[in-house]
Amino acid sequence: MNYKIALIPGDGIGPEVVAETVKVLDKIGEKYGHKFEYTKVLAGGCAIDETGGCLPQETIDICKASGAVLLGAVGGWQWDTLPGDQRPERALLGLRKELGLFANLRPALLFDELADACPLKPEIVEGGLDLVVVRELTGGIYFGEKGFKDTDLGPAAYDIEQYAEEEVRRIAIVAFDMAMKRNKKVTSVDKANVLESSRLWRRIVAEVSVDYPEVTLDNLYIDNATMQMVRNPKQFDVIVTSNIFGDILSDEASMITGSIGMLPSASLAKGNFGMYEPVHGSAPDIAGQNKANPMATILSAAMMLRYTFGLSAEADDIETAVKKVLADGYRTPDLYTEGTKAVGTKEAGDLVTAVIK
Repeated sequence: MNYKIALIPGDGIGPEVVAETVKVLDKIGEKYGHKFEYTKVLAGGCAIDETGGCLPQETIDICKASGAVLLGAVGGWQWDTLPGDQRPERALLGLRKELGLFANLRPALLFDELADACPLKPEIVEGGLDLVVVRELTGGIYFGEKGFKDTDLGPAAYDIEQYAEEEVRRIAIVAFDMAMKRNKKVTSVDKANVLESSRLWRRIVAEVSVDYPEVTLDNLYIDNATMQMVRNPKQFDVIVTSNIFGDILSDEASMITGSIGMLPSASLAKGNFGMYEPVHGSAPDIAGQNKANPMATILSAAMMLRYTFGLSAEADDIETAVKKVLADGYRTPDLYTEGTKAVGTKEAGDLVTAVIK
């Protein structure tokens, strides 16, 4: 069967990690008799350099015509002086809006082989760590009204946090559906003691919970949640929260697993369409040096196979291969410790590919 994938290699280490992921996908296709058809498109800084804008219409059109999108990373120091609405990172917001990607799934899984890389005390994460942050992706302060005004203290800038009931309801349903397939626990994170938008958020999440009597619902304020994440992360299973709070919590969760280079993510629309990308950024300081960890992008591809294309066995194969490479002691520079085997980006991709038979 043929599957159409829009590839956005992007900037920095993006092209390198995407290239290794394509090798893995091609091996999966060879094993299972699938044909993955890739169309490379521009977004981010490279698109600015070539077309003058960070998100060309052609990119949007090709993404919409594809079954899924696989993205590397966007951004870099050379575009830091551009105005905010013209910077490479705006491409991500544009893609989320144009493709209707309202739900961001960021699993935080501590691999047994990387337990020593976790910055928390061993007793805190003993027995492993497996949680997922479900982040609302197209609403809230990032997409709210923005502007400037004069005040008694001089010129001021503002960004408005706003949520509609349906925006909250649909992301809550995603979280509760996921909890039903996991440990049947949802933690909703807000700031309902201060923000009116958070009070609406909490009310709608409670309404949705009525339809899931088997799932336990807890509520935490964002400040307490960030503390609990490092105090006792194993208390969490599925965390559902707003765009800005999810941005913060998912990055915090990624670091307690040992390396941001290991964590995938999925951004989903209604139906099966999704955009898949590693949690890490473009890391321009190591771009082109064969130092980047491709595992997060490879694992993002596994999520793509599972969530968009319904290929669970193929996704399992990729995840098992990544674990095997780690178990054999191979480590990219971000994970390397004395006694392990140092490998580069290309070698790591080759190793994962070789395991799949």
